[in-house]
Amino acid sequence: MLAVRFATTSGDVRLGRLDGDQITDAGAAPAIGFDSTPEAWSSIAAAAGTTHAVDSVQLLHPVHPGKLIAIGLNYRDHAEESELDIPEVPVVFSKFSTSLIGSGQTIVIPREETRPDYEGELAVVICKRTYRATLDNALESVGGYTAINDVSGRRAQLETPLRQFVYGKSFDTFGPLGPAIASVDGVDLGNIDVSTTIAGEVLQSSNSRNLIFSVAQIIEYLSRGITLEPGDVIATGTPGGVGDGRNPKRYLRDDETVEVTVSGVGTLSNPVRFEH
Repeated sequence: MLAVRFATTSGDVRLGRLDGDQITDAGAAPAIGFDSTPEAWSSIAAAAGTTHAVDSVQLLHPVHPGKLIAIGLNYRDHAEESELDIPEVPVVFSKFSTSLIGSGQTIVIPREETRPDYEGELAVVICKRTYRATLDNALESVGGYTAINDVSGRRAQLETPLRQFVYGKSFDTFGPLGPAIASVDGVDLGNIDVSTTIAGEVLQSSNSRNLIFSVAQIIEYLSRGITLEPGDVIATGTPGGVGDGRNPKRYLRDDETVEVTVSGVGTLSNPVRFEH
């Protein structure tokens, strides 16, 4: 089952169930959007309202997370292309929630940023308040999963010796999320395909079984000292193939479209525009 948040032509923001190219209206969206709790999924399953063609509405990022947590260097090939050691514990940083946009919305590159990069990732959505999860019960805290593009301004990110991860990754529009949140019922989060494509060229292609730290390990580690809340989003890391790791380097370009596909979710598609 797939849940979306969308805006109608009249400007109303709604939640809905996505079936193919049709959305069944599930009512007005709460401020947090779709937080993937059991109650939220029940409302999506029961949706029987007006139907909308996907191309007649604007898809929005499906949830407003209180915390948008990201994990760095969580695929061996990405750590290697970054010329960094394989981490012994999860590398944790954050993105500001103001970076979020939905599928179809435009990634705008600030004019100072000369090295804009893509990072396609699997993201999971927390469905219940969680503190000190164990490896055995950590996945009970996940109510849904989706795609995220951890767009990265490498110039800003790497301009100081200590690396400005939060700044270089939190520019407005640098957090495409969606197009939908998929239910985790019957899904093996350790076997999810992730790919990034631009103009028909596959630039990243991997599977969550290649994560250095699994989703359960990430949640267990984070919740030792951070209480995770419903609607919080965790981006689990990007595989190798990012533009900054290529020879020659391949950064985002004006007027192209970048697509991140996560199996079971669909394709997160965003045009790119340089600020002029």
